[in-house]
Amino acid sequence: MARHGKVSVIGSGFYGTTTAQRLAAYDIFDTVVLTDILEGKPEGVALDINQSRSIEGYETKVIGATTTPEGAGYEAIADSDIVIITAGLPRKPGMSRMDLLEVNAGIVGGVAKNIAKHAPNAVILVV
Repeated sequence: MARHGKVSVIGSGFYGTTTAQRLAAYDIFDTVVLTDILEGKPEGVALDINQSRSIEGYETKVIGATTTPEGAGYEAIADSDIVIITAGLPRKPGMSRMDLLEVNAGIVGGVAKNIAKHAPNAVILVV
């Protein structure tokens, strides 16, 4: 099966990590990029996924990149065909749904600006 293109996953929590791993295992993309603001986490997850390539039998390369809210690190998603946003905070005890919406809207808004700058032609999926 021919692989082509690049897909980026923003957020390396449970959903982002699982999404990146499954996309790599499907072996339809050349590259999967996983990003997060937690320093070192996306790089570590990418390393784990890449180490399973020979066992699982896929060749898709996974790249991890730490990003900042100011936009550093987002160059890793440049020229992505698809960007999947899984970033966000979970609801905490006592937090209303409106409070959660306000926090996560700010996160997604900042991510969207960086996608527009580095991957303006990408199809964007929000989880």
